[in-house]
Amino acid sequence: MRQFFVVSFIMIALTTSGQKLSVAWEELTAPEFVTAVKQSNGVCIIPMGVIEKHGPHLPLGTDVLTSRDIARRAAEKEYCIVFPYHFFGQIFEAKQQPGTLAYSNELLFKFLEETCEEISRNGIKKIILVNGHGGNGNFLQYFCQMQLATPKDYAVFLFQPSVDAETRTKIASMRKTTVGGHADEMETSSVLSIRPDLVKLNTATSQSGADLNRLSIDNAYTGIWWYAKYPNHYAGDAKDANAALGEISNNQRVEQLSQVIKAIKADNTTIRLQNEFFKETLNPLETTVK
Repeated sequence: MRQFFVVSFIMIALTTSGQKLSVAWEELTAPEFVTAVKQSNGVCIIPMGVIEKHGPHLPLGTDVLTSRDIARRAAEKEYCIVFPYHFFGQIFEAKQQPGTLAYSNELLFKFLEETCEEISRNGIKKIILVNGHGGNGNFLQYFCQMQLATPKDYAVFLFQPSVDAETRTKIASMRKTTVGGHADEMETSSVLSIRPDLVKLNTATSQSGADLNRLSIDNAYTGIWWYAKYPNHYAGDAKDANAALGEISNNQRVEQLSQVIKAIKADNTTIRLQNEFFKETLNPLETTVK
């Protein structure tokens, strides 16, 4: 019993006064921040999304609200620092909808790059991007790849959750719909589980989330594809959403993210390999075969 008590005590992040240390960057005092960096092993999460329409019934900030809630809950299980809401993301496909904030390409990259640099300057060398917006997927993978363009003293990781078979089966048994993708039954359920006060479920059927399929060109991609399918920026039908379904989905992401945090805290390989790579880029002719 005594051994269990000691282990449990060590795992709880505490301030010098014995109070529980907040995971939220903006809630920490300056002295607490120093403690938090040490306690987190220099790991920080940037919860990401955009400000965009989510059908007629969900808040514009759905993506960042969800990603930050998941980040905070995971960080409370495996301590690390959680950056404030980062809503600078790719959302040009919704510029025609009220409330959307669509920043320029240059600003998207620059803002995230400088945010990472400032996080690093504050002693945090492992940064995890937790994304809540589907339209950020390609942008964030490219951003991670761009980290190899010039030497960095920090590493960026993109959290990429999956759904295990058991959870997939459970979700399928609870869902009333089988199609969707944006502000649908699943996403609405997720928001119901964290901010039910912001969900106007009675308005979910006031607009259509059907796929209009207005454009079809085989073996080709064009940026207008989403507008061609879902001009109302609503994909699916949310009328049967419920908090219990959302909690199952959110809990799995929280558990996976807490495990990712733990693994990254213990990781000494990524930055070592980056440093090796950056050194070899200075003189490729001297690069040795591994």
